[in-house]
Amino acid sequence: MSIDATINGFFEPIGRISSNIVFYSVPITSDVDVKLILIWLISIAVFLTVYLGFINVRFLGHAVSLVFGKADAGEGEKEDGQISKFQALMTSLSGSVGLGNISGVAIAISLGGPGAMFWMIVMAFFGMSTKFAEVMLGVKYRHHLDPDHPEKISGGPMHYLKAGFDNRNLPLLGTFFAGLFSVCCLLGMIGGGNMYQANQAFEQVRLATGGDASFIDGNAWVFGLVLALLVGAVIIGGIKSIANVASKLVPTMGGIYVFCGLIVILMNIVDLPHALYTVVTEAFSPQAGYGGMVGALMVGAQRAFFSNESGLGTAAIVHSTAKTNSPVEQGMIAMIGPFVDTVLICSITALVIVITGVYGDTDGIKGVALTSQAFESAVPAFKYMLTFTVFLFAFSTMITASYYASKSIAFFFGEASIINHIFKIFYCLCIIVGASVKLDDLIGFADAAYLSLAIPNIIALYIFAPEIKRDVKKYISDLKN
Repeated sequence: MSIDATINGFFEPIGRISSNIVFYSVPITSDVDVKLILIWLISIAVFLTVYLGFINVRFLGHAVSLVFGKADAGEGEKEDGQISKFQALMTSLSGSVGLGNISGVAIAISLGGPGAMFWMIVMAFFGMSTKFAEVMLGVKYRHHLDPDHPEKISGGPMHYLKAGFDNRNLPLLGTFFAGLFSVCCLLGMIGGGNMYQANQAFEQVRLATGGDASFIDGNAWVFGLVLALLVGAVIIGGIKSIANVASKLVPTMGGIYVFCGLIVILMNIVDLPHALYTVVTEAFSPQAGYGGMVGALMVGAQRAFFSNESGLGTAAIVHSTAKTNSPVEQGMIAMIGPFVDTVLICSITALVIVITGVYGDTDGIKGVALTSQAFESAVPAFKYMLTFTVFLFAFSTMITASYYASKSIAFFFGEASIINHIFKIFYCLCIIVGASVKLDDLIGFADAAYLSLAIPNIIALYIFAPEIKRDVKKYISDLKN
């Protein structure tokens, strides 16, 4: 057996079992099942949006001003943290703006039709409130765990979960849920933030270099090895190195991708009204009835949460290192993430696929291959630009996911350098595995591992909701004065 086939044989049952557990479904009609994890994610997003008075709408403009420091004059170096607010946002986007924005959208449309795009945007809108809450808590309950390096900060759901239960005299529950989140985060970053990215990056390079006739076909592990070396060169420097790269990489790769997408849309501008009409009408799927609408909603919701990570708590880990003394301010900055990730970038992908019409006859094509076909149908040379962008998207996500995973390990073992370095080597080896497995075997595990983070994280968000609301009211009052 080849190396690729050996890896696939080992990985297939893992993906199947993990997917069955996390995506447990209940029937709501004779032909529609709903995954309970998605109801869990949707419910907290809608609840927080209403409970916090639609903070995602009222303070989005204020959040943009905070990124560029207009509301923080005078605080300067007295702010606690390791990286700037802008770097924190870009690093968070680096982790979420990945191949879920390219291949994930294509998968959503393949499974749920064009209407899935509509529900992705709706879920992103509500998810902005979830992102605010988890990042606010991450900054508020962050810690300096290493006495020898007081400048290092650790934050995220594992810390506010423990604090939330400790404050209610339930320390064992706090330790359990914090530990559960850390384990889920570790698996999620290895599965979705690492292996899935490597898998789809390889697939796009393979397609761009000849498909089945490509010189790298059957040698995915070689591609994975090169990618692992590049990732390793960045992550060895820790959060400052990752943030420096991400703050330059995210605007560049996002700008290139949006530019190419807009060109394809402009080339088909006469079809834009019909494409938008198709998206909206199929979101409610009158032809398919109630079951069709729920199906499109669930597919769109799953891909949206997988892409922008709202409710998963990962963004709180990196935002906790931002130089700020105001948890509420950093939470507002974090709201920009789902807007850029899903409302902007995912919408560009979806419109390119719908407006070019390639979704109508996928012929078994899915993932990044479908998006690539859509771009090529307008401008054949765009397959090379897309290949370059796909590589950057995958690379940026992998370097940030490594930080999330390392902080999960640090929760159990502290900030010991030797453990951190051993993990980084292991993480890079997983890139080789990810590039080598089949998408069908990997997608179930990647989604399951990623979305499993919502189970403990959302428990904390409900517990802390009254405290979040009090802090927001105080911040708004101080802002007015």
